[in-house]
Amino acid sequence: MEAYDNLKLGEKGAWLSICTYIVLSTLKLIIGYFGNSKALMADGLNNSTDVVASVAVLIGLKIARKPPDKNHQYGHYRAETIASLVAAFIMVSVGIQVSIEGIKNLNNTATSAPSMFTGWVALGSSIVMFSVYLYNSNLAKKIKSQSIKAASKDNLSDSLVSIGAFIGISAAQFGLYWFDTVIAILVGLIIIRTGVGVFKEATLELTDGFEIQELEEIKTTIKNNPNIEKVKSVKARMHGNQVFADITIVTDHNLNVIESHHITEEIERKLSEKHNIQYAHIHIEPR
Repeated sequence: MEAYDNLKLGEKGAWLSICTYIVLSTLKLIIGYFGNSKALMADGLNNSTDVVASVAVLIGLKIARKPPDKNHQYGHYRAETIASLVAAFIMVSVGIQVSIEGIKNLNNTATSAPSMFTGWVALGSSIVMFSVYLYNSNLAKKIKSQSIKAASKDNLSDSLVSIGAFIGISAAQFGLYWFDTVIAILVGLIIIRTGVGVFKEATLELTDGFEIQELEEIKTTIKNNPNIEKVKSVKARMHGNQVFADITIVTDHNLNVIESHHITEEIERKLSEKHNIQYAHIHIEPR
């Protein structure tokens, strides 16, 4: 089934994030320690916590691939949405921690600049993480995965953190030791903002929310069928990377069961082609 194949593809994105974070966090912690760069070491610690978020996404994707059972008749697709929620909490907590540590260090400026080599490591890390972000962002759009979308936003935040570390280390070379701390606070706030955005999207899905504009587009597609006299209601909700739609239409009361069935099949085909909706419950009412 296509939905399960897409989830399998999503696991590749999660594994890419995990492997990248492990390598970069180890590299940053070692080089940051010997290069006397607190900024790079903080960036490395940030990446180590991101491993946990990526593992949560991977577990969510694996659970989502489980087939339906007697307690989950609609499958386990929402497991990846819960994984997005976990990733959001981790992102926000890391952002708060980075900001608080930055505020604490405002009066504790350094007296010597870290090695500029640590700055180049931070810049290289930013480029790597931005590449991972592009891969996961495109993958999320392709397979319509909420958890991989959340992971990609986390990747982008980490790229910004590394850019911040590079700017701070570079400024320290000119005696602007406080600049590193200010950048850390700003980056922390960016991470919090990103995490809150992921949290809002995940909670919207878990509470059966759905974008009004998308509903209107679905309704327009249904209206284009000449055999339908009125679209009485259209409801939809996300179930992981799947859209479940409940539709009520009005048709000519002289249509027989077979003719009405053909109309519902045509609507299902159009919804699948234009909106990638694989599950639609269509109720027909006579005029």
